[in-house]
Amino acid sequence: MKYQEIAVLKQSEKGKVSLVRKQEEAHIYIKKVLFGQYPIYEMLRECQHPCLPKVYEVTIEEGTTTVIEEYIDGKAPDRTTFSEKQFLSVVKDLCSVLEYLHGKGIIHRDIKPSNLILADDGHIRLIDFDAARSPKDGLEQDTRLLGTRGYAAPEQYGFAQTDERTDIYSLGVTLEQFLGEKFQKSLYKKILRKCRDLDPRERYQTVREVEAAFFHRKQKRELACVAIVALCILSGLVLYQFNAHDSGQEDNAELPVLPVPANPHWDGETGIMVWDNVPESGYEDEVQYDWRLYRKDTPVAPEPGEEGWYAAGDMRGDNVEDDLFDMNFGEFFEENGYYYVAVASTGDGIRYADSPFVVSDAFAYTGEDAPALPAPTDLAWRMVEQVDDTGRSQRVFYATWSNLDAYEDTDSFDVWVYDKDGNYVMNNIWTKESVLYWGMNGIRIRKEFLSEQDGGYRFTVRALTSRPNEFKCSPMPDPVPEEYYSPWYWN
Repeated sequence: MKYQEIAVLKQSEKGKVSLVRKQEEAHIYIKKVLFGQYPIYEMLRECQHPCLPKVYEVTIEEGTTTVIEEYIDGKAPDRTTFSEKQFLSVVKDLCSVLEYLHGKGIIHRDIKPSNLILADDGHIRLIDFDAARSPKDGLEQDTRLLGTRGYAAPEQYGFAQTDERTDIYSLGVTLEQFLGEKFQKSLYKKILRKCRDLDPRERYQTVREVEAAFFHRKQKRELACVAIVALCILSGLVLYQFNAHDSGQEDNAELPVLPVPANPHWDGETGIMVWDNVPESGYEDEVQYDWRLYRKDTPVAPEPGEEGWYAAGDMRGDNVEDDLFDMNFGEFFEENGYYYVAVASTGDGIRYADSPFVVSDAFAYTGEDAPALPAPTDLAWRMVEQVDDTGRSQRVFYATWSNLDAYEDTDSFDVWVYDKDGNYVMNNIWTKESVLYWGMNGIRIRKEFLSEQDGGYRFTVRALTSRPNEFKCSPMPDPVPEEYYSPWYWN
């Protein structure tokens, strides 16, 4: 197909980028003519993600690569135009697209504001893959040293082979550019500082960990990840879910709106928030809620849609049959003041749209100088042979620790599991009451999360206080030192 050149957007020693359209058609495309072979664009032609421009044609011949890709109508992102909500939307978009690319074996290697477009739909597009590559076994460093000074990780200068941690470094530098002064929270700075660590081993090891740090994605009891993934794959709605959830209720205008979680309130002085369960929320047998935590100097409640929250995230659980849902916010209390939670039911984008937010009563936090709970000690794996309903024996794994008696029944434990490469695998939160109820003095880790052949796994545990005005949560240094990990379990 022949294309008519409309305008030259960029020309350099690397090649030429033009705005073109097909002859006798009005539709506009981007045409790249690059000197050299760029097989990465052939990989991108098979990639479909809402934050990527579509690649329509790739031709590699005679030392030249020609690419026809989607033209994105938008502008370069500017931090002066971002609210905190928009900043977090950019974080979510970039984490989503990078996790997708890394899953395809693609490392971008040149993430920076000028390689992003804020499209008219309010979402980010990641562009310019001229420096991208796929990691290769057996190489100690990259064969081509590419990247942009100031954004490129140290290993891009020949110290080591680049991998997904290289993109995490550039992601941290880029996001720092977007931090407006009005929402430069210590939490955000701490996350970005870890992203930008000069030593790749001290950074977050996966983009999923970065997203978890920003949005505090926790699980109540056991999260049925396998069921969610299977549902998305079978229904072919992974990309739809991304758009439906992140672009707001405008995309779901035709869907019924979920009921708001009724009566959100603090459970006395425990720092635990309780609200009426909405069984229709979430996916299949799992409920899900979005939450925002606000801190105020005086007991003045925020408006349900007010920006400037102290922390935000979602919470999922498998307790569909319970009348009430609860979440321990003890780990988020840092400064004395009045804390409010706004919570909304999360729709699946297929049957229901998200509910509006509703605001809780106030929690008066005075424990800024309180001592921390003791850290869980003597971490160990416990494997139990159990017989299921069919009479078949199966192995069940528990993360255990020795000083369970040091805590109250309402205190919670957050277990994070990592594989042999340091990648986050999953996490569970149980109360001490739940640990005792199941009778194994630990938290169950589903076998499917430990299934990698010749895989090694270990975990950390943090105690979350239910008495925030008397105790803080147990310490968890960042980065986590070796003594805070359990021994390895090798599959």
